[in-house]
Amino acid sequence: MELTMQQIKQDTFLKEKDKLLGFIRGRVSSLEEAEDILQDVFYQFIVGFETIESLDRATSWLYSVARNKIIDRYRREAARPRRASFGFMGQASGEGPLTLQEILPDLDNSPDSLLLKEAIWDEITDALDELPPAQRKIFIQNEIEERSFRELAEEEGVSINTLLSRKRYAIMNLRKRLQRFYKDVMDEEGNAH
Repeated sequence: MELTMQQIKQDTFLKEKDKLLGFIRGRVSSLEEAEDILQDVFYQFIVGFETIESLDRATSWLYSVARNKIIDRYRREAARPRRASFGFMGQASGEGPLTLQEILPDLDNSPDSLLLKEAIWDEITDALDELPPAQRKIFIQNEIEERSFRELAEEEGVSINTLLSRKRYAIMNLRKRLQRFYKDVMDEEGNAH
């Protein structure tokens, strides 16, 4: 019996829904946000089903779209001006505040700068994926979701100092990665190649 396109879409949705929701939930702040992204992903799946080369690739396509939706969500959140107060960490070693804003360049809104900003966010999201899970989680919760260390310490059942340490290592790793990136794309005057 030949399955109709509608049945194939429905079967794929039912098969992947829970796993995909778990994947998304592990990367965003709330279940509601994860469900919103999941809905967007499956809408794109239904609309773009014919563009998927084979049914075998449907799952990887879904995860790729989900990852892109998550990145888009982070970019929108990060576009809001903010600066987390984190001034006392790292000052003993002369490192200064350890915040996301500290490691981002101050760019205007010219077309070249907008392209550079997009490349930087791609680099940051790739670097976040490479962080140990505990460092990635605290970085996202504190910098992107703007949750307090006190709240997170109570929720996780660990000390604030443990969370501060994890975030410090996350920022240091991101800073190293971005310094290499900046060196590759910027000339000595600070202009993009």
